[in-house]
Amino acid sequence: MLRKGLVLALVLLVMLVGAVSAQDGEPLVIGLLTDESGVLTIYGYELEYGFKLGLLYAAGINPDDYDSIDDALADVEVAGRPVEIVIRDNGSDPAVAADQARELIESEGAEILVGAPSSGVTLGLQQVALDNEVMLYVAPGASPSITGEAFNVNTVRVCRNTIQDSLALASFAAEGLGENWVILAADYDFGRASAAAFEATLSAYGVNFVQDTIYAPLETTDFTSYLQEVLDSGADALLPIWAGDTSVALFQQLAELGVNEAMNVVGAFNSNDIVAVSDPSTVGNVSWIVYHYSFPMTEANDWMVEKHVEYFPNPTTGDVDYPDLFTECGFATAEAVYATVEATGGDTLPEAMIPAVEGLIFEGPKGTYYVRPSDHQALVPMYVARLANLDDPEYKFYELLQEVSALNAAPPCSLPEAMAERCEMDAEFMESIMEMGSE
Repeated sequence: MLRKGLVLALVLLVMLVGAVSAQDGEPLVIGLLTDESGVLTIYGYELEYGFKLGLLYAAGINPDDYDSIDDALADVEVAGRPVEIVIRDNGSDPAVAADQARELIESEGAEILVGAPSSGVTLGLQQVALDNEVMLYVAPGASPSITGEAFNVNTVRVCRNTIQDSLALASFAAEGLGENWVILAADYDFGRASAAAFEATLSAYGVNFVQDTIYAPLETTDFTSYLQEVLDSGADALLPIWAGDTSVALFQQLAELGVNEAMNVVGAFNSNDIVAVSDPSTVGNVSWIVYHYSFPMTEANDWMVEKHVEYFPNPTTGDVDYPDLFTECGFATAEAVYATVEATGGDTLPEAMIPAVEGLIFEGPKGTYYVRPSDHQALVPMYVARLANLDDPEYKFYELLQEVSALNAAPPCSLPEAMAERCEMDAEFMESIMEMGSE
């Protein structure tokens, strides 16, 4: 019996060593799930470009030393493993994205998933990642539910969520923009979860919501009936929660119907190409913004801006282009992927990756990023700005009014009841962050 047990132990040891050595030097396939054909196409390209640049930066590779950006990416290694990025365009269709994610894992050998622009898509990807025992790095889907009620431990989000948006806005909301507000939101998870987040946060700062949120389909191009309801509400301020290309039609119709004259419009500042075609009446508006390339004064941001201008022209016009709203999010996500795989020595199984990502701190384009242990939500700085113009050739549209610190924009831990005790993991981590900030 002893000899048989010894033989079995040796066999298991050989199998384990074989599995580890097989991974050593083997390509690490990352499945990037994005939208480059649907309503969130503009964000999809930002994600792709940012992620590629972030991998190069994390690996210490300068693309100027190569014939092309693809040649530079081919030299990226993490923990001795060459990295391959396999991109899938889901057009922001949740069913398509889920099928693509399974195909990436089963046929392409993807060990890590990254995506997606749509929060609705991302919620489906969370379950696929859990079922297949891979990690999902969420970018840039911003619904609070992703790291809240829908959270699972295979989920990591280095990008912000819309509760952080609401906290950035809260400090000047009622004071400068009026007490009575109404929300117009896109009718899918991002819009609904974000509206709830803004209602909860802004109410605590003295804002009164005069009626329930008005919802419209994301594909809406004629907003007349919805904006008439806004006008009839008697609100002092309108908060549109919208995303994608149809934002252009929304803001044009806000001006055409005189909503801007009847009340303050407090819409998040969008991607540069969308803002550039805004109605001139929006100049002077104040709101929060996730990121603008002209704001952060960091080494990572300077590098990202320089290389983006060199290697990534505008996908629509072919003109020189600059990092945009979610380029930073993709870049920082790549940094986090690189850091966690390095920490595990190349092991991408969740049981190795999860301890490495919980409490991860690193420097990225916006400054210091802190990945909270409980819900794997990064705490990051946010910005409040004034729209100063619409015609700067380098998209320098804004006057920065305030940088909101990562701590001041930190959302509450809002995990489902079955996981609520995980929120207790954050106390020591938050103390360490405050100590770092006071040094």
